[in-house]
Amino acid sequence: MRRILLIEDNESNRDVTTRYLQLFDYEVTVAVDGGAGLRLARANPERFDLILMDMSLPEIDGWEVARRLKADEATSSLPVIAITAHAMAGDREKALAAGCDDYATKPLDFNALLNKIEALSSTGSTI
Repeated sequence: MRRILLIEDNESNRDVTTRYLQLFDYEVTVAVDGGAGLRLARANPERFDLILMDMSLPEIDGWEVARRLKADEATSSLPVIAITAHAMAGDREKALAAGCDDYATKPLDFNALLNKIEALSSTGSTI
């Protein structure tokens, strides 16, 4: 079973995303803000195969969380997929520059998201 850390502040988005991923036998751990997500990832980096992270988070935004994760040797190899409503020109590049390995816009296309998760968690490589 693949293990995902979902960092998302919106309760409805957390619920829908968690339920969908569980249908495909993913184990989902949830953090409700950037600080909590960062602490969970750093405390047990081997516990997760991948991080799905909203970029507009309270406490520490997703852009900064991604930078910190990739700068930390213990978490730098964890694949991170940005999930965001930021869909303007340049937002994808901004997420990748912050350290995210891929990018998905809201509302989420769950089939495309599953393909991204599978690609990153099976190879551990970036896009």
